[in-house]
Amino acid sequence: MNNLSSAKLPVDIVFHPSWWNKHVGIVFDEDFFYNPVRRVEDEKRMEKELHDRFGEFGLGADYDKDLPQIGAVHLAAGYLLSEMLGCEIEYAANAAPQVICPHREELEIDEEAPFKSTAFKKLQKLIEQLKAQYGYVCGDVNWGGVLNLAIDLKGESIFMDMIMEPDKTRAYFNAIARVVERFFSYIYNETKTISISVNRLARLLDQPVYIHSECSHTMISEEDYRDFLLPIDIEWSKKYQPYGIHYCGKDPHRHAAQFARIPHLAFLDLGWGGDVKLLREYLPDTFFNIRLNPVELNSYTHEELSRIIEERVTQSGDLHLTGVCCINMDAEVTDEKVADIFRIAEKCRLANK
Repeated sequence: MNNLSSAKLPVDIVFHPSWWNKHVGIVFDEDFFYNPVRRVEDEKRMEKELHDRFGEFGLGADYDKDLPQIGAVHLAAGYLLSEMLGCEIEYAANAAPQVICPHREELEIDEEAPFKSTAFKKLQKLIEQLKAQYGYVCGDVNWGGVLNLAIDLKGESIFMDMIMEPDKTRAYFNAIARVVERFFSYIYNETKTISISVNRLARLLDQPVYIHSECSHTMISEEDYRDFLLPIDIEWSKKYQPYGIHYCGKDPHRHAAQFARIPHLAFLDLGWGGDVKLLREYLPDTFFNIRLNPVELNSYTHEELSRIIEERVTQSGDLHLTGVCCINMDAEVTDEKVADIFRIAEKCRLANK
C-alpha cells in the first residue's frame, strides 16, 4: 500500500506570478531567481502574504523564518534545465521565465555541456552563497521532463523525428534523461527535496517524491509514450522512490494502461478533465493529486465547486491516496474562492471519518 500521505486529503495552491506581482509587488526578474538576498527575502514575503490571507488553512507557516530556498518554491516555473541545454530565457515582471526555442536540427546533445553552462554555474554560485550565510540550503528547482525539454530544444520537429528517425530519437530522449537525472540528483543531494517546485503539494507528503513533468504528453499517442518514454519512467521508478508523474493535460486517462506498467508509480498529478474513476481502476494504489482548473475557478458558484471537488474525491476513493490542488491562479482570483477549496476539502474529510 502507498504510504505517501498520513494526512487525509492534503490541499495546496499556487498563484501565478501575475498574482504575486499585483498583490505583493514582487518582480520576477533574473535577480529574483539568483540573488541570494532576494531569494530569502522574497520567499519570506510570499510566506507572509499567504499567512496573512490564508493562515487558518495552514498556508504561510514559515512567514517568520529566513529560509535559504534555492528555487522558487511558490511558483510553477520550469526553465533552468532548458537554459542549461542551450535555450534562451526571457524574464518578465509578472510572468514565469519564458523559454525561447532555438529549433535545433540535430538529434544529439553534449551531456557535459549543461553542467559547464553559465546557467548551472549561476545556480551553483547561489547555493554556495546561501550555504556560506546560513550553513545549509532548502527547497528545490523544477527539473522539467524529457519530452518537455526536447520540445524546448527542437520545437514541433521532434514529433516528425519520432516518425522518421525513431532509433535516433529514442537515443536523444535517453541522453536528455541522463542530463535530467544528474541534475535532480545534484539538487536532492543539496536539499533532500526534489519536487516542491513541480507541485507544492509535494511538501505535504510524508516523503520527498521524484515527480517527472509530462505536460507535453497530451500531444503524443499512447503508442508513442509506450515506445519512446515509458521505458524512462519504468527505469526511474525502480531507482528513485517514491516516484511520480506530473500530467497537467486534460487527458491523463489516455495513458492509464501504460502508467499501470510502471512498477512503482506512487504519485500522479492529474490534470483538469482527467477521468479519475478510470485512472483509479488502473492505479488502485497510486496517490492522485487532483488539479482544479485555475482559469474557470472564479466563475464557479460555491455549489458548483463543491460538486466538482466532491465528485472527483469520491471517484478517487481513499483520502490517504488523494489530494487536491489549484495551480497558477491569476491575479483576479478572489480570496474567498481560494478559501472555498480548503473548506470543501474539510467537508470531504468530515464526511469520510
